[in-house]
Amino acid sequence: MTKMFTDLVRHAPNGPTMGTRWQALFHMPHSFDVAPVTAAMQAALAGIDAQMSTWKPDSDLMRLNASQPDVWVDVPPRLLAVLAAALEIGRASGGAFDIGKGDAVAAWGFGPAKADEAAIRAALACARSPAHEMLELDSTTGRARKHGTLPLDLSGIAKGYGVDRLAEVASTFGITGALVAIDGELQAIGLQPDGAPWTVAIERPDHRKRAPHPIIALQDAAIATSGDYQHSVEVGTRKLSHTMDPARGGPLAAQPASVTVVAKSCMAADAWATALMVRGRLEGTELARILRVLRKPNLMS
Repeated sequence: MTKMFTDLVRHAPNGPTMGTRWQALFHMPHSFDVAPVTAAMQAALAGIDAQMSTWKPDSDLMRLNASQPDVWVDVPPRLLAVLAAALEIGRASGGAFDIGKGDAVAAWGFGPAKADEAAIRAALACARSPAHEMLELDSTTGRARKHGTLPLDLSGIAKGYGVDRLAEVASTFGITGALVAIDGELQAIGLQPDGAPWTVAIERPDHRKRAPHPIIALQDAAIATSGDYQHSVEVGTRKLSHTMDPARGGPLAAQPASVTVVAKSCMAADAWATALMVRGRLEGTELARILRVLRKPNLMS
């Protein structure tokens, strides 16, 4: 085992994406060239950003947002897959996860522009059905259409999907053990060279001091954390979380400090962490228990 481990080189490629950075960690033989892996991972994430960003006016998502109601719009397969997953989790969570609140996200200053009081008032006053009732997808033809005004935002699921793409790229290069991440979303592939699972520290939910909380061991699983302690805005004397409450069109007024979800895919873990934050400690805990007991592979995969 020692000889096998010393024959491997530790690689930790990383790069910019979605306003933050992606990272990967794996070990391969000395002859392995990491440059093509780094380039492929960066390209995969650039493709996601080009399709799903609300910061890029020409992204495929923004093109869908700009379309007229009841008009079919061609969307690329990866965007269609993420939209389908988001709508499914939206239904299963009772609307707690809702990608149709892009106007609220932007109004409160969590998009490309600063917070705007008039836009905030409009978002708070807007009564709109959830996205899973207003967005129709046609997987056969690769199209989507909105039934009404629907500003879509995938910030609660796109990073998780990006982590899944990093894992896919790693696998195509024959990497059987790795840890890949974007912010607090991570995916563990296989085991470490010594046969141990990958260990991940969940950050203590305290914006004043960054410190690890519990440690989780992962093998072929993903983990995502949603919390109120990193991305926030200050309104008067209050610090408000970036997590939107779909029922009111604004940041959650009261929620757990953080929620961590372990799932097979990081896309699911990312979205469910947000949904359970919105549902709150009691309802969120019960919903998580029900889903675990029912073992819904299409919802928690």
